[in-house]
Amino acid sequence: MQTVRARGISKYFGDVVALDGVDLDVAPGQIHGLAGPNGAGKTTLLGLLLGLAVADAGSLEILGAQAPAAPGGVAGFVDGPGLYPSLTARQNLAALARLRGIDARTAGIGDVLEQVGLTDVADDRVRGFSLGMRQRLGLAAALLTAPRLLVLDEPANGLDPAGTKHVHAVLHRLAEEGTAVVLSSHRMDDLEALCSEVTILATGRVVFSGPLGKLAAESRDLEYRLRTPDPDAARGIAAGTPGVHLAGTGDALVVRAPVPALDEMVARLVRAGIPVRELAPVVSPLEAAFLALTEHQEPTR
Repeated sequence: MQTVRARGISKYFGDVVALDGVDLDVAPGQIHGLAGPNGAGKTTLLGLLLGLAVADAGSLEILGAQAPAAPGGVAGFVDGPGLYPSLTARQNLAALARLRGIDARTAGIGDVLEQVGLTDVADDRVRGFSLGMRQRLGLAAALLTAPRLLVLDEPANGLDPAGTKHVHAVLHRLAEEGTAVVLSSHRMDDLEALCSEVTILATGRVVFSGPLGKLAAESRDLEYRLRTPDPDAARGIAAGTPGVHLAGTGDALVVRAPVPALDEMVARLVRAGIPVRELAPVVSPLEAAFLALTEHQEPTR
């Protein structure tokens, strides 16, 4: 059974079409990313998954139940977590636990604070928290309910490298335990590090949905940065490989080529005894596809 199954979901705000016939499938244990420009409909879709709004058309099943009568087991936030600034992090979680009918004494508050890396500031008032710390506290609040579906809107906002590490570890662990995660982000590196599948929205419509590997395979003419200990010889081999075009020079050689031509270039470098120290996209396949699929789209909301 899919954790989320949406078919033909549409949502209107007056004359504005926020979502237009959106399909979405999310399996248990999957981290599914939503990408798209501002106004593409990402937050609207997340709100539907959290039961904060009702679709105007289409069908939406969450954990086997037809929305909006979704069962428990769904947690998360959109537009930032709702917190009490005058309370400490620990007091916020205790209050939220009571609101959800959970005994604060047995809610595992200390454990979720440790998971998101906030143990050292557990007794500090939230009004002094940075954006990233509030995002992590919002994630801790969602974890109190042991959700089977976790919905997060821009969870990487304001995170420093340590915060990013904590959040990524929590999400990967949840997925390994069978929780489905749906998250939106403008950070392509986060989506690539976390997600097995991604849906790209533009003007309320799905322009791509599927595994990241499929997206990469469809991004044919990417630019790649090539570093070797002998750049002059590497440049000659690259220029002589069919399908490979020199796109720029500098500290590293930049080539533009489809994947089969790259494979041939690397094989020729190896045969010539030239080690390849780095071969990486200048722009990631996800970011390249995002730009290609959305660059001519006008926002709807």
